Amino acid sequence: MPDLGGLELLGEWRKVMNSLVSSAAALGSRAELPRQLLEPMQRQLELVQDVIERERELQRQIAGQLLAPVDAVFDMLEQSGAMLRQQAEALESAGRALEETAVLMKAQAGLFERTIGLLREPAELAKLAVGLERGSPRRARKPK
Repeated sequence: MPDLGGLELLGEWRKVMNSLVSSAAALGSRAELPRQLLEPMQRQLELVQDVIERERELQRQIAGQLLAPVDAVFDMLEQSGAMLRQQAEALESAGRALEETAVLMKAQAGLFERTIGLLREPAELAKLAVGLERGSPRRARKPK
């Protein structure tokens, strides 16, 4: 016999009950006998339907509880992905800011070097006028 699901089992139960009621009606001469058989059978059918519905609800609850941790893990992974994206965007912004700062610092260094050169020029001309040797431009010493 094949393994039947809840709805198929219920359908088979109905067929058997309808067949039994039909047989009882055909055999009995009184109309009261099928009714007396039918009422308890209908109650049995209602009880079987109730059991099947409760079983399905229980299965849904169990499946929900079993899958809840999996859903939580996926939620956490989604949040982690979003945070990684935000961190990457923040690092990109910081990188651009550092690059812009480096460009500005190079420009400041260039201006500073030109300013020193312009300020040194009158002193060098004065040395030449007095007859002193012109000094070579000093380079900043790098710290050791």
